[in-house]
Amino acid sequence: MDKSIKRMATKQRMQVTGLELFYKNGYYNTSVDDILKELSLSKGAFYYHFESKEDFLIQIIENLLVRKMYSMLIEPIEGHENTLDLIMECFEDALETAVHNELDFGFVLSNFISEFNGRNEKIMKHLNEILKIWEVNLVTAIQRGKFNGYIDRHVDSEGVAVYLMSAYIGVRTLMVETAPSARKYRFMSQLRSYFKSMEPKAVMI
Repeated sequence: MDKSIKRMATKQRMQVTGLELFYKNGYYNTSVDDILKELSLSKGAFYYHFESKEDFLIQIIENLLVRKMYSMLIEPIEGHENTLDLIMECFEDALETAVHNELDFGFVLSNFISEFNGRNEKIMKHLNEILKIWEVNLVTAIQRGKFNGYIDRHVDSEGVAVYLMSAYIGVRTLMVETAPSARKYRFMSQLRSYFKSMEPKAVMI
């Protein structure tokens, strides 16, 4: 195997393992030694790729979290079909993934925000940037839905975006160890009703 490809594969493996440990035990309760023990690597190997533990997490956020957020919650709603249908399908798929994968429970991004808020401004900046991208994407999608006639023109795009983000993060938290499939079903049923209320009103003649 080419040395550069091998280095990239090792770095990727370190980041995936690091994310799992940080999610499971928390960033501050996970040491570099814990990560290296899990990977059977030396400290030299770690510091060859990363300047520090903080740099390690920032690269995890930039390479793994951003990519996951984009593929799960942003890219699926960028089409020009019915915006509400796209968001429904996007949330349905993302929550179904969480039902079958305990590492998705609690939503890694919100876990990190809770852990670092008020403790590490540099890392919070990276996490908040992901939230901002998600919010802008939702606002844009809702405005596009209004323009295309799928959503009532009086709907507050920014308000709906914030509500959807809060609701999604909330249900992911509630799904932890407590009937995740049933939680998902009830959430999606209510979301369907909420979206119905946003559809254009029929004009009475």
